[in-house]
Amino acid sequence: MTERVVLAYSGGLDTSVAIGWIAEETGAEVIAVAVDVGQGGEDLDVIRKRALACGAVEAEVADAKDEFADQYCVPAIKANALYMDRYPLVSALSRPAIVKHLVAAAQKHGAGTVAHGCTGKGNDQVRFEAGIVALAPDLKCIAPVRDYAMTRDKAIAFCEEKGLPIATSKKSPYSIDQNVFGRAIETGFLEDIWNSPIEDIYEYTQDPSVPREPDEVVISFKEGVPVAIDGKPVTPLQAVQLLNERAGAQGIGRIDMVEDRLVGIKSREVYEAPGAIALITAHQELENVTVERELARYKRQVEQRWGELVYDGLWFSPLKRALDGFINEANQHVTGDIRMTMHGGRAVVTGRRSDASLYDFNLATYDTGDTFDQSKAQGFIEIFGLSQKIAAQRDLA
Repeated sequence: MTERVVLAYSGGLDTSVAIGWIAEETGAEVIAVAVDVGQGGEDLDVIRKRALACGAVEAEVADAKDEFADQYCVPAIKANALYMDRYPLVSALSRPAIVKHLVAAAQKHGAGTVAHGCTGKGNDQVRFEAGIVALAPDLKCIAPVRDYAMTRDKAIAFCEEKGLPIATSKKSPYSIDQNVFGRAIETGFLEDIWNSPIEDIYEYTQDPSVPREPDEVVISFKEGVPVAIDGKPVTPLQAVQLLNERAGAQGIGRIDMVEDRLVGIKSREVYEAPGAIALITAHQELENVTVERELARYKRQVEQRWGELVYDGLWFSPLKRALDGFINEANQHVTGDIRMTMHGGRAVVTGRRSDASLYDFNLATYDTGDTFDQSKAQGFIEIFGLSQKIAAQRDLA
């Protein structure tokens, strides 16, 4: 039986060329799998037909937008996931979603190998391959660009020689990856970290310096999951899409950072994630109202580790699964509404309400009616600071 390879297929030049390239290098039949996680662009059926025209023996396409939002973006919102306190894991979240479809296709078609289009320099090769072996330890992984030296000039020459039905002339100076949760832009002039981003690189966000009217929005959550915008019920996908539009129109979610890649290098990345930043901002504030102090303090440590695991491609790891259980438990009372004003590139919380609120007005007020017994404070402080006092008496003697 002829060996089969499942290829993560985007419809672009590199993965279209990879179909024939893999066949020539390995003698295997190639099955192309394209997964829609809200990246936009061409129709899935057009992509499927192109894969077949480029030599794939079979081609599968999957509309996974709702799946991606429900099973990957929602956990990130619950975790307030911001790698290095800034990046909402846009690309890192999509890779395990794609991996599940690749592994399912490999098992369905009897393939022993999964291929992807990553180079040997980035994070995504790790995310794909660590995810694949976590779900199917017996599968092998190959990356033509990395493993067979399939450079872009060679890919263009191969495409022209074989007469493949894909344009080869237009080449963006940037490397761009996008899905419904955000957009990542790198390379080109951005590799000089002194260079400012230019307005032309952005698509999901408008220039925040342009004067415009503020936009007030109320985001409702149930157990940490966004369920309504301005009182209108939404699915998680709809919540992200709506806020991409509204927060993006206010220039919210632009991030320009030098980040620590898993492979050990620092990389300059520009992101735009308006819906993600608006939702995480709102979710964080609702947690401030509804999550008990010690749980909230510990959860902030868990959030950092959760984000690092996902960034590093360990979505399916035992530790990540265990932390998911903690995060879900911590979100059981995160139900209520957050009002935000979106304007000038910022999402500012202006109101909070929740039936599960731990905020007690009568305890917090400094006016008449205060129920906090201040007379107990002095004794509490004496006991609380006693160990420091004893140590100071010793150290200052």
